[in-house]
Amino acid sequence: MTPSATDGAARRTAPAAASTPPGATPGEPGGAEDADGVTSVPRTIREAASWSWRILLIGAALAGVGWLLARLQVIVVPVAVALLLAVMLTPVRRFLQHTLRMPRSLASGLSLIGLIAVAAALVTFAGQQVANGFADLSEEAIAGFEELTSFLNQQFHLDLTTYQADITRELEAQRDNIIAGALGAAVTAGNLLIGTLIALFCTFFFLHDPRGIWSWLVGLLPVAARDRVHQAGRRGVVTLSAYARTQILVAGVDAVGIGLGSVFFVPSLAVPIGVLVFVGSFIPMVGAIVTGAIATVVVLVAKGWVAAIIMLGIVILVQQIESHVLQPFLMGQAVSLHPVAVILAVAAGSFVAGIAGALFAVPLVALLNTVVLYLNGHDKFPELGDGDKLPIRWLAPDAPPLRIPLRRTAGEDAEES
Repeated sequence: MTPSATDGAARRTAPAAASTPPGATPGEPGGAEDADGVTSVPRTIREAASWSWRILLIGAALAGVGWLLARLQVIVVPVAVALLLAVMLTPVRRFLQHTLRMPRSLASGLSLIGLIAVAAALVTFAGQQVANGFADLSEEAIAGFEELTSFLNQQFHLDLTTYQADITRELEAQRDNIIAGALGAAVTAGNLLIGTLIALFCTFFFLHDPRGIWSWLVGLLPVAARDRVHQAGRRGVVTLSAYARTQILVAGVDAVGIGLGSVFFVPSLAVPIGVLVFVGSFIPMVGAIVTGAIATVVVLVAKGWVAAIIMLGIVILVQQIESHVLQPFLMGQAVSLHPVAVILAVAAGSFVAGIAGALFAVPLVALLNTVVLYLNGHDKFPELGDGDKLPIRWLAPDAPPLRIPLRRTAGEDAEES
């Protein structure tokens, strides 16, 4: 072929090459043609595939972490409880230490002992109230059950004695399973005791030396990431503190409101109902609903339908005040989570880890929200600043200097000589 013919062919193919985007063949956007003329995978599919394996890898890592946490639940849950307790007791420890001039260890110990004393007093008083009111409530419950059975027999001609005999036979048939469940409950009680001891031990040291523990954890990270992680952790602690204070206040309002409502119907059980509502309210939204339903059922059994409807109205009123007044006003900017995020977090936590997951889901999500926003350049607490620097190498103030004698070899002595 002559040079002119070659130039003409190049000019004829030039427009086609110019109109085709890089890495694509005519008629197939995003495709690419190799040396053999075979069309490769389009660019969008390649990008989707590259994202897919990364997402799968991240998902596998998260699944592995979740599996490990589930296996170590007896340790992880008490440590999480200890962290929340330490955050709640820190103002008490600071008051004892700075205002009353107590040593730090004594202030930490007294704070923890005070918490144990208050919890024991509430449980003891509630147990006494239950024991005193159980006899009257049981008689009222039996009378209400008999009234319900007679109503069903009259209206629907149901003979419940037959069902009662069937239930008795089924319980006898499941006797072995019931015994096995009782043994499993004993094992759970043992784990609960171990978890309680771990939580108390960790709470004391979280109160006594939080900065030393945090400095050790941050010291495990690469040097370049230590300061940013430390500043993000400071903001996370502020978020946890705001969450803990808000939940205590909200739980107290729920307990007082529903407890006072139950005084008019079951005065002997008003305190146990209030304690139950207070504990259940630490699971946002869901806990108050469940405990309020229990209070309504107790009133239904004791006083009938009219009293139960009034009690239900009291429960709904208290929960509306909590949802529309307390939660938005008190949480504010400290724990800025949408109600949808709260519901989804509680649902996911309860699905993954049961009651413990529902309890810690919202503070965990709030903590991650604050930390991730800070690491991405959005500081929710700019007033904290970045002036607080963490000493990574930590020793107790009264610790003697660490001297480690090194054994010198004969070769090293010969080199120096």
